[in-house]
Amino acid sequence: MPPSPHDLLRALRRGDLAGARELRLPGIVSEFPPEIFGLADSLELLDLSGGPLSALPDDMGRLRKLRVLFCSGTRFERLPPSLGDCPALSQIGFRGTGLREVSAEALPRALRWLTLTDNRIAQLPGALGERPHLQKLMLAGNRLRALPEELAAAPHLELVRLAANGFTALPSWLSALPRLAWLSWSGNPCEPRTVAPAAPAVPWRQLERGALLGQGASGWVYRAAWRDDEGDAGRPVALKLFKGAMTSDGLPEREMDACLAAGTHPHLTGALGRVTGHPEGMQGLVMPLLPESWRALAGPPSLESCSRDVYEPDLRLGAAATLRLARGIAQAAAHLHAGGLLHGDLYGHNVLWDGEAGEAVLSDFGAASALPAGAEGAALQRVEVQAFGILLEELLGLLPEPEQATPLRTLALACTAPDPRQRPLMTEVVRALARCG
Repeated sequence: MPPSPHDLLRALRRGDLAGARELRLPGIVSEFPPEIFGLADSLELLDLSGGPLSALPDDMGRLRKLRVLFCSGTRFERLPPSLGDCPALSQIGFRGTGLREVSAEALPRALRWLTLTDNRIAQLPGALGERPHLQKLMLAGNRLRALPEELAAAPHLELVRLAANGFTALPSWLSALPRLAWLSWSGNPCEPRTVAPAAPAVPWRQLERGALLGQGASGWVYRAAWRDDEGDAGRPVALKLFKGAMTSDGLPEREMDACLAAGTHPHLTGALGRVTGHPEGMQGLVMPLLPESWRALAGPPSLESCSRDVYEPDLRLGAAATLRLARGIAQAAAHLHAGGLLHGDLYGHNVLWDGEAGEAVLSDFGAASALPAGAEGAALQRVEVQAFGILLEELLGLLPEPEQATPLRTLALACTAPDPRQRPLMTEVVRALARCG
């Protein structure tokens, strides 16, 4: 059994953690333990999340090997300027702290992944666009109305979360970023208004909840039986219950609306109805139950991979399964685009598949956003085409003989063209895949 945070704190104060690379003290720290500086030659990850911590020392730069810092759920109103002095710090997480101020001095040069979800930030410094390694920018649930123009020159920015802010228009340069692939902006004034389609109401009393199938940032998915009021055996379904809090992608109610608006498609998880009458007032969706053998194609990005999924090291695909997977997910994305939706999180970890033949569905609408019409909407669709191209490259990397997939490699290159205007739309991708095989 691993030691508790309290045990670790006592060990730290005794000097028993010499050489430690990670230190996790969630929920127990009200002041920065000075003994942490005794780990300056080894410490790479520090988690001080939760609790009443509200300040960090001015000499944080002494932690010269620190790469990852988590302080989410604490009480910081200002991102500590001393973070900018940490030479190796590349990932910072200050989610839900009440943060109002982010200064240029607080942004380390090595910054790669910045999570400032669910705060009160109204403005960001232009220096954010001067951090050459920046890949992920998580800003959902703030008070932003604009992004620094300097971000237009960010060469490696791949994922941006802007949901539930105050944007009346998206920056014109956003969709032109050469590597941007995952974007969400739901819940902003600029998002086109959509009317959630009518969905059958599923009374809670008709549901018998079973085993937990999985969970994510927005909620839990269970196996369930949907019975009628006559008490019959019930239809096997999946039940998703939402946590009701701001996620890194956006608002759970927007996810529900998008899932319903997506409609029915053989390569989408889809929704059968909306839960009503939950005893604790929780929101939920009833969805088709996939076969028990189906699983996620990949795991989500790790601290090391940042914006790239993590695949099982022994996973291999055949050429036929690769093509079937690619066709199914491209058709799902094209269906969404035609219906005025951007998925926003087109990743392998959101693809559920049969594990063998390549039958698959695209799931998780937490980052979905309503597309504007015209040229702006087409430009945003090409952002998602980049995400599909990255997924296709990953699938090709799982082939035992990748040289046999030349047409797919050519398509992947087209989808990830540095100039987004040169990428095909998803309908063209679907047609190109139909010619492969």
